[in-house]
Amino acid sequence: MCSTFKKRIVSLFLFTVFLSGCLFHNNALTAYATLEELAEEAEARKQLPIQSDEIENWPAGPRIGAEAAILMDADTGVILYAKNIHEKLYPASTTKIMTCLLAMENGSLDDMVSFSREAVFTVPVGGSNMGMDTGESITLEECLYGIMVGSANEVANAVAEYVSGSIDDFVALMNTRAAELGCTNSHFTNTNGLHDEEHYTSAYDLALISKFFFQNEMLSKISNTARYHFEPTATQPDDFYKKNKHSLVNGEIAYEGILGGKTGYTDNSRQTLVTCAEQNGMKLICVVLKEESPDQFTDTVELFNYGFQNFQVLNVSENEAKFNIDNVNFFKADNDIFGSSKPILSIDKDSFVIVPNMADFTDLDSTVDYDIAQGNHVAKIDYTYSGAYVGSAYVNLAEYTESTYDFETGADTADIDTKKANTSPGEDDGTIFINIKKVLIGTLIFMTVVICIFIIRAVIINNNNSKRRRNRVTRKKHRRERIRSNFDDFDF
Repeated sequence: MCSTFKKRIVSLFLFTVFLSGCLFHNNALTAYATLEELAEEAEARKQLPIQSDEIENWPAGPRIGAEAAILMDADTGVILYAKNIHEKLYPASTTKIMTCLLAMENGSLDDMVSFSREAVFTVPVGGSNMGMDTGESITLEECLYGIMVGSANEVANAVAEYVSGSIDDFVALMNTRAAELGCTNSHFTNTNGLHDEEHYTSAYDLALISKFFFQNEMLSKISNTARYHFEPTATQPDDFYKKNKHSLVNGEIAYEGILGGKTGYTDNSRQTLVTCAEQNGMKLICVVLKEESPDQFTDTVELFNYGFQNFQVLNVSENEAKFNIDNVNFFKADNDIFGSSKPILSIDKDSFVIVPNMADFTDLDSTVDYDIAQGNHVAKIDYTYSGAYVGSAYVNLAEYTESTYDFETGADTADIDTKKANTSPGEDDGTIFINIKKVLIGTLIFMTVVICIFIIRAVIINNNNSKRRRNRVTRKKHRRERIRSNFDDFDF
């Protein structure tokens, strides 16, 4: 009986091992088939049309395996490469670019961020995290490193609660800010990019968000960190490191001019990637959505090479002749007391266009918009090449600043500032303010009057002298005539 029982136990164990082996083999076959299918899908995506290739005389872009991709100039917003850039796709953890942008816009880096139970336990255990526990707290700056370097989901939630009070309110802020930035194909439902059917964006929208993200030097620095050390504190007891999985940031793939970026992945989104790099005076943002590893990195390199090698930056004010009025001498405005002047209207010297290498500035078409009200801008010139937007420039009205100078004997600047600060409204602090321009105008008028008086006086004196000279001549003439008549009385 005992022997039979043992045999049954052994048979059951062997059957279990056999069944496990079969299941493992079947899963392995299934996984292999899935990888094969994914490779076929990626290959099929390479045949999708590239919209930027349809622009006449535009450099042909590389065929990549991503469903959607964009290469955008970070300064001008000019699009160099476009492939399905408005298609709604899942962003995965590249969502955290928006989360960190809002944290920087609405928080202080030294503030402490606490971790609630909801922030920690509403994310999957197997997802990206840095092991924060309920009740712990770290600075907002450390949170940003945790999100961008470690892609920590619970940290994104904690930051949301710090900024808005709740995760739901922060998500609402994400959608509001996206609309403000010009996003039209984005909708967020969470802070970290975990899959949700209603959580989506487009390559173009994500590039717009990244454009503002990389304008912030601190955010760029954080996103370009290969490895970060989290040290223990009184509110966070662990000592650990987090490594950035972005191969162009951590050095696994060397590329010149990388400024930072963010990775993303879910089973539904596949690989997503945002990267920023700068070369040849151009700062480019590359977004790749729905790609297979490691092609998201190689595709990005290929797109960067395409942009940096095929396009050039041209300064508008240095090349524009049609709208350039710098040489119109009568359109000048005096702007200081020493006679120097500048044009009343001028083209912004910090405006640029991005054009193909084979194009010249004279090849561009331009339109002028006068319906603007931004500072001293009076018009905006938009430039296109073969119908594609390549940049813009503002026509600015010269700002006249009336300068006043104050003089006070025996007092330095600090004394004057202190006296001004201590003077109550309406009280005379004894400081004399002199408007140099008015003084010079008054002096000029006074000198003109004095000169006129001298001229009138000289004319009067000259007239008087002329009369006296004429009188003397007349008297001499009369005397000569009398003498001649006296001689006529004698007969010689």
